Amino acid sequence: MSDILIVDDERDIRELVSDILEDEGYSTRLAGNSDECMAAINTEPPGLLILDIWLKDSRMDGIDILKTVKRDNPDVPVVIISGHGNIEIAVAAIKQGAYDFIEKPFNIDQLMVVIRRAMETSRLRRENASLKRKEVTSADMIGKSASFRTMQSQLDKVTKSNGRVMLSGPAGSGKEIAARYIHAHSNRSNAPFVTVNCAGIEPERVEEVLFGRESSERGIEAGLLEEAHGGVIYFDEVADMPLGTQSKILRVLVDQQFQRVGGSDKVRVDLRVISSTNRDLEAEISGDRFREELYHRLNVVPIAVPSLEERREDIPVLAQHFIEMCNESQGLTAREISEEAVALLQTMTWPGNVRQLKNLIERVLILGDGSGPIEARELPAEEEKADETGRVVLSGALATLPLREAREAFEREYLLTQINRFGGNISRTASFVGMERSALHRKLKSLGVVTSNKSGARVAQLDEPEPAE
Repeated sequence: MSDILIVDDERDIRELVSDILEDEGYSTRLAGNSDECMAAINTEPPGLLILDIWLKDSRMDGIDILKTVKRDNPDVPVVIISGHGNIEIAVAAIKQGAYDFIEKPFNIDQLMVVIRRAMETSRLRRENASLKRKEVTSADMIGKSASFRTMQSQLDKVTKSNGRVMLSGPAGSGKEIAARYIHAHSNRSNAPFVTVNCAGIEPERVEEVLFGRESSERGIEAGLLEEAHGGVIYFDEVADMPLGTQSKILRVLVDQQFQRVGGSDKVRVDLRVISSTNRDLEAEISGDRFREELYHRLNVVPIAVPSLEERREDIPVLAQHFIEMCNESQGLTAREISEEAVALLQTMTWPGNVRQLKNLIERVLILGDGSGPIEARELPAEEEKADETGRVVLSGALATLPLREAREAFEREYLLTQINRFGGNISRTASFVGMERSALHRKLKSLGVVTSNKSGARVAQLDEPEPAE
């Protein structure tokens, strides 16, 4: 997209403009009718299109070509020229997306000013879009636990295809980062990544936001689907999409085209679709809240994103990563984390998952009053943690039990937490709690604690007795 395509039915005019532009250092291509013009654009979109509005012996006039170009190649600026110019034609061209309108016979200096401005505007738009794609959310995947490695292996397998991916997992677990990882390692990495926040768009505006709109007052306004052309469209929490919109998105997936709100032209798009959800979509289908056909279209490759509870081994490396991020982006002190603080982080409950951990680290760095290691006392207290005097504060439920039952309940929860903290590794757990491995196995059996595989990792859980027949 570096050259200029000149389209005019008068050979002298197009060659004159070409000679002037080439003297200024631009490369050019020439077309004398609409067929030659569209063939040149389909071969390689130009950096700028100079377009005569009246074309003899052509199937399309300049306005028709303009509409097609702004539909299929919206980043290409178009400068309209005409020897029959009037205010109505100029207004119509600008509303259809033309950058500017120049009347023949034109002043060469005026033409060069318009061309330079149009090329600069186009360059800035491309750079701005590229910066937006890079700055919004990192595509770095951080972790080493078994469940994390299993997920990353699945993501790596889908990066080189165009298959639709459905990411499932609890809120805050990092589903958008997983989607961006797919995009960053795909052959569309230099194309747009556009996020559709299905829960954050007002229901009455969803179609306008997705498909764009056309009106006589404001011309063409591109929607998110059009912005994502050639790249990835990411439907974040797709279960929140209104039912009426779901049927239209289904049609887009089938046809790869749609109509803007208020428009009549078909807009063709080349998209890879990635979706995410924290709900059971099959239950949503049973409740008539999600279209089954759309589910099957989106759920070509399902990938589970594990919760932070399922990857406690990753908490130290994630915490360190967030410290470095806060240092780079906000200038907060890059502190270390003490072993006691790490142990506490790995035993805490994380209903907000990775997002909650990130927010906690940022809060500790902001409120911290030193540059030394982060200590356990700086972390928020939970039930059954030590108070300021070192005493353990019991929960109400544990305090009402007889000593033997309370001890068993504590040991059971303590060992469940420690085993999951070490990714199901019994040897590391035994070393930390100060028990022989064989003794730990006996203790776990007496407490009804078993380990099993989940999401590629060993997870400790209570041994549920089989129901009596």
